[in-house]
Amino acid sequence: MIDYPAARAVAMVARTGSFEAAARALGVTPSAISQRVRQIEERLGAVLIERGAPCVATEKGALLCRHMEQVGMLEQDLFARLPGLGDPEPARVTLSIATNADSLGTWFLRAAASFTRDARYLLDIVIDDEEHTADWLRRGRVVAGVTALGKPVQGCQLRALGSLRYVATASPDYVARHFPGGVNPAAMAEAPALTFNQKDRLQRDWCLHTFGEQIAFPTHWLPSTTSFVEGALAGMGWGLNPEQLVGEHLTAGRLVELVPGARFDRPLYWQVSRLAADRLAALTRAVVATARRELRPPA
Repeated sequence: MIDYPAARAVAMVARTGSFEAAARALGVTPSAISQRVRQIEERLGAVLIERGAPCVATEKGALLCRHMEQVGMLEQDLFARLPGLGDPEPARVTLSIATNADSLGTWFLRAAASFTRDARYLLDIVIDDEEHTADWLRRGRVVAGVTALGKPVQGCQLRALGSLRYVATASPDYVARHFPGGVNPAAMAEAPALTFNQKDRLQRDWCLHTFGEQIAFPTHWLPSTTSFVEGALAGMGWGLNPEQLVGEHLTAGRLVELVPGARFDRPLYWQVSRLAADRLAALTRAVVATARRELRPPA
């Protein structure tokens, strides 16, 4: 038998980041939370919560947290069918969803906002590169995610969303300074780029797609979708930006395309755990509908 009060304590500590906040959320004392977490850890012979500021779930703790999400969704369905069984106002369920930063900064938030009009659910959105969000699904740390992986993760359903189109942009001043003889591989190897983080391959992929060769270029590291646009406007470097974010800047001449017409499309997919797919059908509908309005049509 699963000790559900203890499992709920683990999930709430991971959710809130501390034993004290979990105690307030569950209406018990911090010592009760600590005792419940310690007891289930001893029973499993594994650490479920990494103590710190904030406290975070370990890999095994994350599995238990996802199970509690599933339990919460099942309870929501059961209480809706048998309203006398549970509280008149059952607790909201927090769902962990993974997406890439550019999707969050362009279209995904509108889909999430549409779904969260259903007051039963809250979202815990985690950010990772679109080529790595599938790892969150494989490890059971999220119940759904936007990913660049075009084949289903084991235990997941997949829907094609469309392609997010990117434009390689820079300020006119930057282009004048770094490409006086034109944009070519030799000049690209000397011109500072903008890179989101160590997982970001967009700039390298664009170079290979555009010039047919890998190019090693110097780079600034800017882990923010907004900063990418601002960095390009400020003349710090060149980078790939979603066309939704730079269209007005291109029209106004504040930014220019590095190579006119050399757009780069990144196909995106929605993957959702089969165990949660039925209960998250409304979220899937919102994600697919929003993506179909705002992304390039899927191939």
